[in-house]
Amino acid sequence: MCGIVGVISQSPVNQLIYDALLLLQHRGQDAAGIVTMQGTKCFMHKARGMVRDVFRTRNMRALPGNVGLGQVRYPTAGNAYSEEEAQPFYVNAPFGIVLVHNGNLTNAQTLKQELFAVDRRHINTESDTEVLINILAHELELAARDLPLTPEEVFKAVAAVHRRIKGSYAVVALIAGYGLLAFRDPYGIRPLCLGEMPTEGGKDYMVASESVAMEGTGHRFVRDIAPGEAVFVDLAGQVHAQQCAERSSLNPCMFEFVYLARPDSVIDGISVYQARLNMGETLAQRVISTMPPSEIDVVIPIPESSRPAAMQLAQKLGKPYREGFVKNRYVGRTFIMPGQSVRKKSVRQKLNAIGVEFKGRNVLLVDDSIVRGTTSKEIVQMAREAGANKVYMASAAPPVRYPNVYGIDMPTMEELIAHNRSMEEIRQFIGADALIYQDLEGMKRVVSALQPALQGFEASCFDGQYVTGDVSVADFAAIRAQRVAQVTEEEEGADRSRLALQSAQGTSH
Repeated sequence: MCGIVGVISQSPVNQLIYDALLLLQHRGQDAAGIVTMQGTKCFMHKARGMVRDVFRTRNMRALPGNVGLGQVRYPTAGNAYSEEEAQPFYVNAPFGIVLVHNGNLTNAQTLKQELFAVDRRHINTESDTEVLINILAHELELAARDLPLTPEEVFKAVAAVHRRIKGSYAVVALIAGYGLLAFRDPYGIRPLCLGEMPTEGGKDYMVASESVAMEGTGHRFVRDIAPGEAVFVDLAGQVHAQQCAERSSLNPCMFEFVYLARPDSVIDGISVYQARLNMGETLAQRVISTMPPSEIDVVIPIPESSRPAAMQLAQKLGKPYREGFVKNRYVGRTFIMPGQSVRKKSVRQKLNAIGVEFKGRNVLLVDDSIVRGTTSKEIVQMAREAGANKVYMASAAPPVRYPNVYGIDMPTMEELIAHNRSMEEIRQFIGADALIYQDLEGMKRVVSALQPALQGFEASCFDGQYVTGDVSVADFAAIRAQRVAQVTEEEEGADRSRLALQSAQGTSH
C-alpha cells in the first residue's frame, strides 16, 4: 500500500508535492520519492524513510520544474530493504517516462518473462512497479510509432496495458515533454482522484490517492478517476479523459474504509469517517446480540482508526466512551547493534494504559481489525494489568481469514489468527472474556448505502473472493516463499506486516 500524487502547475511544484506526501504519509512510511520535470529533463530524489527525513533543503532545491509526482511507500512486492526499489521508477525510452504506482500486480512474474523474451526489456529489481513502467513504455512505443504522441495514442497504450496486466493499480506517470498521465485498474480497487486549483493563467491540476491531499494543499476536489479510466493533462493544461478498459466495475478495497485511508478523506463518493461510524452501528448490534450491554461499564478504542466506530458503538449501547490508551507517536525503528540479540518491538512502546479508566471496570475494547492476534493479546493483558475487572474485545472488521494480494502487505494464511480457527479459539488466544466480530454482509450493506453506484467491494481478506478472478493457491505459495526469502538474519522474528506497524492511523493488530 502506497500514497501517490502528481501535479501539473504554472509554478514550481517541489514544495507542493512534499506537502501532499506529508498528508499521505499514513499510506507508507518505508520510503519516499519525488520527481520533477523542467522541459524534458527529470530531477529525482528518493530514499528509505519518512518524508520529513528523506527531503532536506538541499534536496528540495535540486527539484526544479512545474510538473512532478511523488510517492510514499510501504512495500507489498519486491525487496522491502532495497533502496533501488523506492519509487518513482524511470525509463528513458520512449520519450522518458517516470512512474509511481499504488497496488500490486498479480501476474508480475509472467509479465517479467514476457518483457524479456518478447518485448526485449530488462527488469533489474523484484518490484512489480518496474514491470508496470516497462509495460507502459512498450505499449506507448507501439501506439506512437511514426506518429506524434497525442492523447489518443496515450489512451490506446493504456488500453493495451489494461489487457496485459492484472491486479490492482492506481498509476501516475510523467511523459517527458508531453504531460501527466493517471489511470486506474478496471475494478477500481485502489483509490485515485482528480483536483484543480484556479490560477491567474488557468488551472493547476493534481491527482492523488486520497482527497485529503487536495484539500490540504488548497486544491478543489473534482472527482474520482473511474475504474479503467485514464486522464491525461498536457503541458498546456488541457485535461483529456477516456475509458480505456473493455469492461469495468467499481469494487473499492474495503480495508481502505476499515483502516488504510484517513478519516477525513472521501473515496469513491464515500466519506471514510461516515463509513466508520456506520460500522460502529452494525458492530453495536452484534454486541447486543452477543452479550447484555449491562455487563459493559465503558467503551475504549485502541487508537486511532477505531475511534469513529467505537464512539458510535458507545452511543448505541448507551455506555460512556473513554480514551484509555495514550499513543506514543514518536516510536521509530529499533536499532540492532552488533552482538545484541533481536527483540520484538512490544506494543507497550506504542501504547500506555490510563489506569483510572480500567480499574474495577468491565471494559469493551474496540479495534478496527484483528489480523495476527498477537497485539490484541498484549493489549488485553495491558487492560488487565491496569485493573480491569473483565476485558471484552470487539473488532469493527470481520475476521481476517485470507491474504490480500492487491497491495496490502498482509500475512500469509498461517499467520492469520482467524484462519481455520473458531471464535472460541481466537478468544482464548487473545485472552478476552468475550470476542465480538463485525458481520461482513452488514458492513458491506451500511458502507455501500453511502454510494449507490458501487458494484461491490474488494473484500477478499474477509471472504476469500478475489475480484480479478486470477488468484490461485499457487499464488499464495509464491507469496509465502517471497516473505520467507526476505527475512534477513537481523530482522528474523520482526513483524513486517503493514498492519502490524505503527502508522499515522492506528496501532498494530
